[in-house]
Amino acid sequence: MKEPLAISPTATLSGAATTRVAYPVLGAISVTHMLNDMMQSVLLAIYPILQGKFELTFVQVGLITLAFQFSASLLQPFVGLLTDRRPMPYSLPMGMGFTFCGLILLSTAGSFPFIVLAATLVGMGSSVFHPESSRVARMASAGHHGLAQSIFQVGGNIGSSIGPLLAALLIVPHGQGSIAWVSLAALAGIFILLMVGRWYAANLGGVRGHGGSLRKTETTLSRHQVGSAISILLVLIFSKYFYLAGITSYFTFYLMDRFGLPIQQAQVSLFVFLAGVAMGTMIGGPFGDRIGRKRVIWGSILGAAPFTLLLPYANFQWTLALAFCAGAMIASAFPAIVVYAQELMPGKTGTVSGLFFGFAFGMGGIGAALLGKLADTTSIEFVYHVCSYLPLLGLAAFFLPDMRRAPA
Repeated sequence: MKEPLAISPTATLSGAATTRVAYPVLGAISVTHMLNDMMQSVLLAIYPILQGKFELTFVQVGLITLAFQFSASLLQPFVGLLTDRRPMPYSLPMGMGFTFCGLILLSTAGSFPFIVLAATLVGMGSSVFHPESSRVARMASAGHHGLAQSIFQVGGNIGSSIGPLLAALLIVPHGQGSIAWVSLAALAGIFILLMVGRWYAANLGGVRGHGGSLRKTETTLSRHQVGSAISILLVLIFSKYFYLAGITSYFTFYLMDRFGLPIQQAQVSLFVFLAGVAMGTMIGGPFGDRIGRKRVIWGSILGAAPFTLLLPYANFQWTLALAFCAGAMIASAFPAIVVYAQELMPGKTGTVSGLFFGFAFGMGGIGAALLGKLADTTSIEFVYHVCSYLPLLGLAAFFLPDMRRAPA
């Protein structure tokens, strides 16, 4: 009898099998990424509920995001560095266990400090999940690294877009305690990741475990050039995730304040933006494989600027359309950025993934806190005027070296 999801450790040990993209494995890791980020986005989507129940300021809302993002961002590079030296296939289900505990605590939290602790536990789950699951995606790619990263990351984006809908349909009508039902997704994720861990462990010593393709990845750039390129990529991550922090943390408040929407309609509107993010993520990786990652990075981040600059002046219908387009354009850069960085630093997949996912979460956390403070001292509408200029930092992509390769 075949195992669920057709993730058989022995099925991929032959030489022929390692030349093909392991789609069942990519599908499984994408599904668990969807579950992981869906649970995280529920935390973001219930901010209006928590604000009303506990009388939170925008600064406190930002601090919740900061706790979540920092517990993920500070640990991820260390997890990636550790697993580059000693891979841990079964750390994936353990990480999902932290998320499970965080959601249970969030469903029963009776004060602001316990909410912050719950957010921290959810972030710790991400710190373990992202570096190792990104390595699994590269192992399963058979050289199609951009495609694999997009499949992996689009699962997270789909999960992020489902979270606000889940909050609107389940948590808003039934209250904070209903968050416990969401934790069932963590249990499902643990089960799937146990099977992924078996495949991961079985393939560590083969071709997949030594880079994810039969072709050796090398770079001819000097250490100074590599360092400069990594610095530019981090600037681009800063612009991307500061803007995304402004949207994901405060878009519902913005719509409620400017257009007078009820909370449920505002949360559904957040889904429109997150759906655009999911679409952009799916497109960015394969395009990077075909036309070069620098072109995708350049076009996606800077290409979002027209949409972000127009958004603060639009009516409600155009706000949704512009938010969708901006999300799609900005998100298409991230798979290309991660794979580009992995090519700059061959053999350090976990370290690169941990650094970039961790830095992304950290920038999101800092952005949420600073933008919350700005919203308290000015207005939520002013925050969106400030954020609209962030994609212009995409001009820095001009200085990236060209890393194009022939298609795998």
